[in-house]
Amino acid sequence: MTTSSPTPFWGLAPFLRLNTAGSNLREVTEHLLQRTDQEPDNANLWMNLATAFFSMNQPDMGFAMQEHALGMQRTYQIAAAVQPARFRLLVLMAAGDLAENTPIDCLLENSRVDLIFYYASVQNPLPTPLPAHDAVLVAISDTDDSRPILHALEAALCGVSTPVLNAPQHIPNVERSAASELLQQVPGLQMPPTLPVTRQTLQAVASGQVGLAEVLAGGQFPIILRPVGSHAGRDLHKVDDAQGVARYLSEIADTAFYLSRFIDYRSDDGLFRKYRVALIAGQPFACHMAISSHWMIHYVNAGMYEDSAKRAQEATWMATFADFAHRHATALQAIAQRSKLDYVCVDCAETREGELLIFEIDHAMVVHAMDSEALFPYKQTHMLKVKEAFESFLFSLGAAQPHPL
Repeated sequence: MTTSSPTPFWGLAPFLRLNTAGSNLREVTEHLLQRTDQEPDNANLWMNLATAFFSMNQPDMGFAMQEHALGMQRTYQIAAAVQPARFRLLVLMAAGDLAENTPIDCLLENSRVDLIFYYASVQNPLPTPLPAHDAVLVAISDTDDSRPILHALEAALCGVSTPVLNAPQHIPNVERSAASELLQQVPGLQMPPTLPVTRQTLQAVASGQVGLAEVLAGGQFPIILRPVGSHAGRDLHKVDDAQGVARYLSEIADTAFYLSRFIDYRSDDGLFRKYRVALIAGQPFACHMAISSHWMIHYVNAGMYEDSAKRAQEATWMATFADFAHRHATALQAIAQRSKLDYVCVDCAETREGELLIFEIDHAMVVHAMDSEALFPYKQTHMLKVKEAFESFLFSLGAAQPHPL
């Protein structure tokens, strides 16, 4: 990061890099706040502050800063690290927190791609005039707030002559219940149906007025519950019986939930393994593997940083990923074909029967090469493959000559 005047737009990548390294984001944020006296009209500075507060899990401040920035301008740019740039990608965003959009700048660090971010709205789905660009990426997540924007983009993008990646009409395919319906009856793939249920329905199950079988096919505990719209495992619980449903509802105030069957995916050693795979134009690439004694795995709390034996297993998986991809080729191809997304990530596991168990598909998952090379010396090689594959996909779309931003 540099703070020479005027402050440029940084995007998410520098903040994620600091966070991954365990650096003090508060110091960076305080420095940015001090600069607002010198640059009160610099929208880049305010948008950087929004990202800083979101990164520190202070969403109220983040939204306030973001709203202030968007009141000044809705277009932001990150120049390619390698100039002259070979490609200009117009990235369509929606106002929101860090989970709201594809963090494409994290994947494309140190690339030859100029990134032009535009924060779309229902009234103005595309920037006017349209900036020079070689392709459009719809980065917006599928949420209640963003669906009207996605709908507006369907019509607006019909008039754009450049390629459109992750077309807005296909983004809703990643919504949990839609994805679970979309991915049924694929050989070698399991994704238990994910059903939207109301609080009232769950209360009836908890009280015994309604049997679980009346709500969920099979009707057997344990089940998985999570609020609609939750991310990163927020309020995601495995529930073992009707009394557990009652306890869950006493702790969670939401009114709408997702319900699905729990599948025990422990390996023979009793540990759970979760894989993240990126699909770029249908081709699979390894992103990471996390190993934990708990069924709900997040890479940051799975002990991967502390346990060299776990890292060794991840290194082996990444080095032999071609075998994994071959075993699950039918399942991975079905995800790419049925989602109709040019870029989508998959969080998954392997069942004891050898099937690919899908937890989630989404285009807004974080994919990066920011982990310590001292701890993860094997990752740079494999993450470079992901980045280069995405760049190659862009370049194949037919960018003309190198462009200055």
